[in-house]
Amino acid sequence: MIRLSNGHALDHVVSSGSLAFDGRGWPWQRAMVASGLIRPDLFTVVLKTLTRHPREGNLKLYKPWTCVRLVPGGSVNKVGLTNPGFDWWLRDVAPKLDYGRVKTVVSIFGDDDELGEMAAKLDRFPLAALEVNPSCPNTGHALGNAGQVVAGVDAVKRVSRHPVIVKVSTSQDYLAIARGLKGLAEAIALNSVPWEQVYPDGRSPLWRLEKRVGGGGGGVSGRPAQALNWRAVREIAEDGALPVIAPSVMQFDDLERVRALGARAVGYGAIHFRAPWLPTRIVKRDLARRAATPLAERQAA
Repeated sequence: MIRLSNGHALDHVVSSGSLAFDGRGWPWQRAMVASGLIRPDLFTVVLKTLTRHPREGNLKLYKPWTCVRLVPGGSVNKVGLTNPGFDWWLRDVAPKLDYGRVKTVVSIFGDDDELGEMAAKLDRFPLAALEVNPSCPNTGHALGNAGQVVAGVDAVKRVSRHPVIVKVSTSQDYLAIARGLKGLAEAIALNSVPWEQVYPDGRSPLWRLEKRVGGGGGGVSGRPAQALNWRAVREIAEDGALPVIAPSVMQFDDLERVRALGARAVGYGAIHFRAPWLPTRIVKRDLARRAATPLAERQAA
């Protein structure tokens, strides 16, 4: 696990957006949360990324399939940071959350000034961490270089008491970013992989949306993203600048695979779209296995 400076232990992490803006799930997940098939309290939950001002993006809750599709073993999305804006979350969502029961991470996107403004206003909440997300593949513009990413995180740290996680993309120079963030961020995570990296010769199932709004064929998550994302996990872990959270966990055996690559925590994203009850089952099984394994054996491993 990753022990943050505030004492919070990152181990099993719900990736940004998988359980909506409040960690209680999207409308189609609420019944599973209520019944215990989804247990947010077993995870550190990263909320869907917020921007300073409302952003329309491409997601329409009454027809989400227009920007999210299944692909073999995973999904592709072109949500585009759809969100009602930071002020809405601060007013209507933040006061209602049970931060003691569900370890909550707020994910934010913006320029340096916007990041600093949001981070300062989040200081009064007992969050597990902040996530700075400069790596969305669907924003329609070039991803920030290492210097820009570091400057954004520095703007957050100047005003925030919270530990910072930074989400990067395999399209970025993630090693340079990790090295530049040493002493600023406390962990690094990986985003979905741009369609063009995973399927360089294939047309995205979201091609009509791509034709209309631009910005590429979407971000691929799940098994199709594992090769590229897990290579990045291994390289970041070997570099040693920051501990890394491995994405694209789709089954129990993936835990052993990514931990062998050097991941100190694991993330669950696309799996919530394909089988939203499965992450809870995986975590319960992992906790039971750990409880049955002697401490000395776990430390040796």
